[in-house]
Formats: sequence, C-alpha cells, structure tokens
Amino acid sequence: MKKIVIVDPQLSYWAEFAETVSGWGYQVASFENWRSARDTLENHDFIIAILNVSLPDANGIELAWSIRQKPAAPEVLIIADIANADDAEQAIRSGAWEYLGRPENAKLVFPLIKRIIEYSDSLRGKENIKDELKEGLFEGIAGESPKIKACLMLANQAANSDTNVLIRGETGTGKELLAWAIHKNSPRANNNFVVVDCAALPEMLVESTLMGHERGAFTGADKAQDGLIKQADGGTLFLDEVGELPLSIQKSFLRVLEERQFRRVGGREEIVSNFRLLSASNKNLGLLSKEGKFREDLLFRLRSFTIELPSLRERKEDIKNIIHYHLSRLCNRIGREIKGISDEYYAALMSYSWPGNVRELVNTLDRSIVAARNEPTLFPQHLPTYLRVYLAREKATQQKSSNSISEPIKNKPLESLQEMRAAMIAQAEEEYLRSLMAAIEGDMKEACRISGLSRSRLYVLLNKYKINPP
Repeated sequence: MKKIVIVDPQLSYWAEFAETVSGWGYQVASFENWRSARDTLENHDFIIAILNVSLPDANGIELAWSIRQKPAAPEVLIIADIANADDAEQAIRSGAWEYLGRPENAKLVFPLIKRIIEYSDSLRGKENIKDELKEGLFEGIAGESPKIKACLMLANQAANSDTNVLIRGETGTGKELLAWAIHKNSPRANNNFVVVDCAALPEMLVESTLMGHERGAFTGADKAQDGLIKQADGGTLFLDEVGELPLSIQKSFLRVLEERQFRRVGGREEIVSNFRLLSASNKNLGLLSKEGKFREDLLFRLRSFTIELPSLRERKEDIKNIIHYHLSRLCNRIGREIKGISDEYYAALMSYSWPGNVRELVNTLDRSIVAARNEPTLFPQHLPTYLRVYLAREKATQQKSSNSISEPIKNKPLESLQEMRAAMIAQAEEEYLRSLMAAIEGDMKEACRISGLSRSRLYVLLNKYKINPP
C-alpha cells in the first residue's frame, strides 16, 4: 500500500484528512516529531511527506532536503503555522513541491495532494530521470555527495530540453564544466559549444564580438567577420559571468534571444542563428536587477531553468573523490609516478575552507605533486605555503581559545557583556583578516570578493589591526 507521512505536532488537525486519504487506498503514518518519525522517513518508502516547518526537535525544511535525496525521491509539502517569505524560498530550494501557511481546514489540502498523486502516477512505468543519469555527464565532475548528485540530475533534465539554463555558483565551482556537460549530452552535441567570457570583453567591442561586423564598420574592421552568436548556430552559446554583460548590450541581446536573429555592426541584413543559451554567474543577478545593474526582462529569460552549484565547503565529503579523479592525470602530465596520499594530507585539506573551490583544490594538488618531486606520498608539508600558514594560524587560534576557556574565570576581573562582545568580535576580525591575506596571495580584488568588503573598507580594517596588505 502506498504511504503518506505526516510530521506535525498538531496531529488532531490531520485526523479527518487521514481518514479520507485512507479511503483513497493510501496508508497515512502520522508523527508529532522527527524523533518518532525518523525510522519511517529514513528506512521506508512513501510517496508524499507533509512536514511542519517548526518541529519540536527539527526543522522541516532541512528534513525536506534529505528526503528529496532518497532513491525514490518522495514529494514534500511544507506547512507553516505562520508563513514566512524566507522560509518559502528555502523550502523551494530544498526541493519541496510547495510551501503554504496552515489552511483553516486540512480538507483544503486535498486538491494539492491529488495533483501530487497524479504526477507520481504519471511517472510510473516511464523512465525516471532521477534514477538514471547519463554516464557521460559525470566526465570531469567528481563527487558522490547529495548536493552534487542533485545538480547532475538537474543537468540531465536540462540536457534533454532546449530551454535557457542559468548556472549559479561561486568562482571555481565548475560552472563552465557543467555547461559543457549539458551541451555534450544534448541533441546539439555535434555542433559548436561557443564560450563568451563576459568579464573579459572590452565594453566597446562587446557588440561586434557577439554579433560580428561588416567591413569598414569601425577603424580596423578591414574585413567582415561573423560574431560568436553566429558561430553558435545549431549549437550552444555559453555566456560565462553573464552579470558582467554591459547594460548597453543587454537590450540588444534580449532581442536576439527572443527572435534568434540580429544584424552585424554596420550591417543591414538580418542574420539568423538557431542557438541554445546557457549562462553562468557568481553574482546574485536578482539583486543586480533590483539595483538597476541588470535588466529584469533579460534575467527572466536567462533563468528559465536554474542550477545552483554548491561550494566545496558545502560538500567536503567529495574532496577525496576529487583528489583521486585528478591525481593520475596531474602525475602523468609531468612524468611522475602516481603519488600516495597520507591521512595527514587529507586531514589538512578537510580543515581548509576552500574559497577558490574545486579549482583551488586541483591547483593545490598540482603544486603538491611538483613540491613532492620523487617522494612517493603527499604530506602536509607539500602543500603551498599560503595554505600551510592558514592552517597553522587556525590551529594556534583554536589552541589559544581552548587555553583561554580553561583558565579559571574567578581569577579574571569581570567585564561588561558589551566589552566582552567587542573584544571577541575584534579578535575574530583580526584572525579572519590575517587568514584572508595568507590565502589570497596578493590578489586584493579576490580578497574583496571573498570578504564581501569594499576595497576602502578592507584597507581600513587592515590598518586597524596593523596588518600589512600584500
């Protein structure tokens, strides 16, 4: 018998609902809290879970994420006693079917439950995209964590459609790699995959680079040239860091996106290009749109299908897989025997926050292999100096904090809560800034990106704590 699970402290609210749904031929299992529902949620099959956001011993939205990672991927309905916009966003991002404030009567949930059941029944007997991922999609993307698997499932869905896809993620998370995977598993795989690095395009040349130009259109245009949009005809156009696309060109590109035709700079003839658009950004385009720095109408079209790539610190369990995936390639490239990896080396990697994500991890492994020379095994001393400095500082800070806590409080003069809070914040700020300076290897622009501080504010704080910028 198919099962629906309810986890809600107000079980009496669901009594009549459970009786009616049982008459439909479904078993309803009801629990007041996560502890009593745990075995059912983790070890048994069910098709729908109805979860209260505020359980006595858990957060329903966090449970929704883990439930959606189950092999059968049950659907999740989140109920809130008091609806909250931030919770609604998090619920949808966690894979919930819907988030809603508690209706006056549970009977009002029936239409929603029926739609979910109809959807589940429609999948039965058909190939379920959640159960089978194309093998080629994994090439270059290492990891077995639930978060990266969820991204691959979405990428597989995107590959089987022709809709616009927006890939969001921090620098170094592998946005271009995922875009390439979507392209090579799509019907357009045999045609061009054209990459446009929007951050590297000079504003004066953006239009001619994308749309091409006629001979004599501007100084130096000694012959006609196709733009990147035309080169992507029949294939895929990938706009990397699309948030850097100048406002001056966004309106023109919006027309191209809607009509799939354009004119070269200096030209009169309409040129057609049947391309599929993928784009990526490490910025919050919704926030840029509110600030007037990105066209809202263009954003609506870019994000028809959105994939959020997790940072490496959110999936540290994948570090070993990533290391083993790249180890032999990097060793072979410089003619070295494949290195062993010590437990201490792994432990060091797990202790770092990886602001540069997978790209930084792979570069670190590469430099470690070079530093190890002919030694057969990698140890922490083979790590780049900046990373060893960071880890040493973190360890010293933890030991200092541990020693401070262990000192008898009675021997210390008490201070006000405000004074203690200010001192702790100052200590945390100083330690963070020293670690940041050690990690960015002189790149102050990267320091501003990681910290979220303006350059002027960053220099003020460095001066406050007498930290010399690189």
